Amino acid sequence: MAETGASPLLPAPSARTPLSRAEHFVWLTARVLEQRRFAYHFLGGGADPVETALAAYRNEDEGYGHALEPDLRGPVSQPLHTAHALRVLDSIGRCGGQRVERVCRYLTAVSTADGALPAVHPVQRGYPAAPFVPVIDNPPSDLLATGPVVGLLHRNEVWHAWMFRATDFCWQAVESLDKSHPYEVEAAVAFLDFAPDRPRAKAAAERLGRLVREQRLAVLDPDRPEAYPVASGYAPGEHHFPYDFARTPDSLARAWFTDEEMARALDFLAAEQQEDGGWPVRWRQWAPGTVLEARPLVTIDALLTLKAYGRPIG
Repeated sequence: MAETGASPLLPAPSARTPLSRAEHFVWLTARVLEQRRFAYHFLGGGADPVETALAAYRNEDEGYGHALEPDLRGPVSQPLHTAHALRVLDSIGRCGGQRVERVCRYLTAVSTADGALPAVHPVQRGYPAAPFVPVIDNPPSDLLATGPVVGLLHRNEVWHAWMFRATDFCWQAVESLDKSHPYEVEAAVAFLDFAPDRPRAKAAAERLGRLVREQRLAVLDPDRPEAYPVASGYAPGEHHFPYDFARTPDSLARAWFTDEEMARALDFLAAEQQEDGGWPVRWRQWAPGTVLEARPLVTIDALLTLKAYGRPIG
């Protein structure tokens, strides 16, 4: 293509601030939705373009599909896609009203017999999916799928009939955990951070924090990751750090870690930015396209976490 002379080349990513390097990476690699989200969170962009981009993933059943969560491919709606959509809506202050009422009708339709969500609904069968999210008939209720959704709906004071049994399921699942793994704990925190019964949530979080430390689920010394076991089924080196559990300083999980432990973890997170400006995907990689789509998601999350803790990003 011939040069137009419209603008000079941007400086190399390595020569700029963490935010500008990430911006270069996002414009180079991200889907439209992540481009709009980046602009909203870091460039003064509006919420309407984010919502418009998200609407492309919505289906007639009011769930979300089309690989919104990159590890589940195909057009069909899934609880994990819909949870992702709710997180996006929450982040732009749009998680409410008739839009979310319709989402709750979808959640009701795909819930299990005990009123909670499966990790993967069987309609996924026939479409590509990551090997670590198997498609089975009659899947059980899953805290990983249900906890973050219920937590976000409580955060936004959404009251729908679906919420009552789903909330009961989350309490039972969280309070019965005795051996767990990082993603399950993160889902529990997503529920507890916004569960309406605050004394009960704080008590459950304190117990969960002891479990995390006893089972060494969080890497407390980034210089010695080999001292912390990787959970069964996770990719080699798929460790989790204090900031994975406490994404913001006001999370209940923040109390699980000392100031020094959190500072070391945030130093590690900041240093994880790659030469191209993006952050790496740590979970199991199974297809090239999914990694390409996931890295901008991880990059935005890393920047939001650093920003929430007051770390300079540029």
